[in-house]
Amino acid sequence: MRLTPTQIDTINSTAQAVLGEGARVTLFGSRVDDQARGGDVDLMIEVPQALAEPALMSAQIASRLSRAFEGRHVDVLLKAPNLQELAIHRVAAQQGVPL
Repeated sequence: MRLTPTQIDTINSTAQAVLGEGARVTLFGSRVDDQARGGDVDLMIEVPQALAEPALMSAQIASRLSRAFEGRHVDVLLKAPNLQELAIHRVAAQQGVPL
């Protein structure tokens, strides 16, 4: 996994600040591969409660993390009981690494 311990802490604390203490983060995509280079940070964040404004929350997390990571692009995929589960959610769960 190509994230530092500080980056992992920043991701988890940002997710919890926006979505609450129950937020669970999974890293997926190219950053999971230690042999790859570059690439954005792909995150799936799962919460136990319904989300009223998921697009806004996703954008808030992505923008905060992008600033913290000096402009690196961050994609945030949310998973909640009131959101439709897509194929990308299953890929993230199967191939991802919990943070």
